[in-house]
Amino acid sequence: EHAVLHLLYARFFNRLLRDVGLLPADGAHDEPFRHLLTQGMVLKDGSKMSKSKGNTVDPQGLIDRYGADTARLFILFAAPPEQHLEWSDSAVEGAYRFLNRFWRLVHEYGATPPALPAELSAEAVNLRRAVHQCIDRVSRNMDGRYHFNVAIAAIMELTNSLMKVPADAPADLRAVLGEGLRALTLLLAPFAPHIAEVLWQKMGQSGVISHAPWPVADAEALRCDTVTLVIQVNGKLRERMDFPVDADHADVERAILADPAMQRHLEGKTVRKMIIVPGRLVNVVAG
Repeated sequence: EHAVLHLLYARFFNRLLRDVGLLPADGAHDEPFRHLLTQGMVLKDGSKMSKSKGNTVDPQGLIDRYGADTARLFILFAAPPEQHLEWSDSAVEGAYRFLNRFWRLVHEYGATPPALPAELSAEAVNLRRAVHQCIDRVSRNMDGRYHFNVAIAAIMELTNSLMKVPADAPADLRAVLGEGLRALTLLLAPFAPHIAEVLWQKMGQSGVISHAPWPVADAEALRCDTVTLVIQVNGKLRERMDFPVDADHADVERAILADPAMQRHLEGKTVRKMIIVPGRLVNVVAG
């Protein structure tokens, strides 16, 4: 209701300015905003936080215990900006643990990674694709969409993938790990600027991180020769199978029918048709 009234007032004054000739009457200025983001409220035990109700939370205690970066990351990750945020002190622990994991990862592997070689193993190619998929996903969800929670989730997901790289990994994997850590530190900087700055210096980067260019996803690294399809039988998940991206429907059907695991799922059944959703799933209708 509060946001609706603000929009109503803004539209009223915008129309007034247009009608008295202070704004062009060209149709492009009929509305006060090109895009309006109405942010949600912070709730405590299901009720809106309000000084009059005396149910506000002083963030200073949170900052003193966990740091400003943790407090900021938690608030932005807890909910999309247009939805209400249910305050939970215990949920802060998750953001705190993540930042600690990332801190340890950079201190363990990020200082002197080898240079990225011209040729990469299949495992390194897949990991590098994940790095640039993360860059692409974070950039898209921050630029104009303001889905900060989705961007932070992508950062956490890639961090978990990089943590699986063993200490004795081949040089190409360690090089991709270093590339990923640099990218993640840049992506994390808007949400946790203090930690990101320290880690940026730890990795031997010059200048302050706020002046560093935003990472750009490499289109070649994003390219994938295969696609994983979910295989269902009568709507129930049975398998996941990889196919060439240029495989046609006939190739997909033949591969499914020839797969030993799928043959077990279809034993005693007659395949009536296959419903293929390109790039996503195949539903085998059998009876």
